[in-house]
Amino acid sequence: MITAITIKIIAGFIALMVVIRFIGKKELAEVTPFDFVFIVILGGTLEEGVYDEKVRVWDVLYTIGLWTALYLLTDFLVRNFERLRPIIKGEPSFLVNNGLLDINELKKNKIESEQLRSLLRMQGVFSISEVKYVLLEPGGQISILKKNSSDEDTGGVLTHLLIDEGQIEERILAQIGKDKQWIIHQLKEEGYEDIKKIYYAEWSEENGLYVQTYD
Repeated sequence: MITAITIKIIAGFIALMVVIRFIGKKELAEVTPFDFVFIVILGGTLEEGVYDEKVRVWDVLYTIGLWTALYLLTDFLVRNFERLRPIIKGEPSFLVNNGLLDINELKKNKIESEQLRSLLRMQGVFSISEVKYVLLEPGGQISILKKNSSDEDTGGVLTHLLIDEGQIEERILAQIGKDKQWIIHQLKEEGYEDIKKIYYAEWSEENGLYVQTYD
């Protein structure tokens, strides 16, 4: 039995290392609720398989491989179908917008005022009056733009991601009161005719467009 457990642990360890390398460093840097579910189920499956004598090594490897394939398929769909992204991966929420608490977003994300204050204190902010924007990221972290930040660089300017890997972010355009035709016109004025050739494009009221192509 000990030999079987040892073989399963070694095989499972190697398989998990391959999975981590295959998925990429992005998932280690920021774990979204979707990623968390994947990790928990994968870990639970491996644990059950290791100590169950009826489960063979190949069963463990097959389970890890199948679950990883489903994860990668879902990730592919999220990348290529914009409407699935907020459902599966989630999207940032403005808890403080232009210096004002967004009560609806706080309730939607089930965050109490004192909980928000605690999150701000961990970022070195001791008063809500100090911040202009607070975003709750899909992974549960918060991003802060202070009111006294310098507007001379992108660190003090709120930017909006409008093109992501050749795809127009129409939801974000709608949030800032713009539409698809507006961004296409803006890009043409900058000399960019083909959206598919643009890897990344962000926009701010202060600095306008910042564009990076695949080339």
